[in-house]
Amino acid sequence: MKELESFLKKIEKVMKANARYKFEAYSFVMAALHHTVSKFSKPRHVTGPELLEGIREYAMDQFGPMARTVLGYWGIKKTQDFGKIVFALVEVGILRKQAEDKIEDFKDIYDFKEAFDRGYKIKDE
Repeated sequence: MKELESFLKKIEKVMKANARYKFEAYSFVMAALHHTVSKFSKPRHVTGPELLEGIREYAMDQFGPMARTVLGYWGIKKTQDFGKIVFALVEVGILRKQAEDKIEDFKDIYDFKEAFDRGYKIKDE
């Protein structure tokens, strides 16, 4: 319970400093990171572009053709927004980064309209 309280206090601190993104955006990035890491045979550091691909997959999985709309509602409109969220989480100690990691790793990796609108395919059951 204390771990959850600590997490929520850190997210609250991030949101006070930058109210641009909704709470759900931060928790979504954490869930998408878990989704991304779980695809590897053993845990390892995830690069910005790898995380962005995992985020795209996870968003499509969770929200289907509404992914871009949901992300936009949370304040996320481009890949750089995910970088800002990740680095804000690093700043409060929720995530860690490697020395070579930089916010520019998240710049213009994909176009949201292309990635989410045209990238959606209905899965066969």
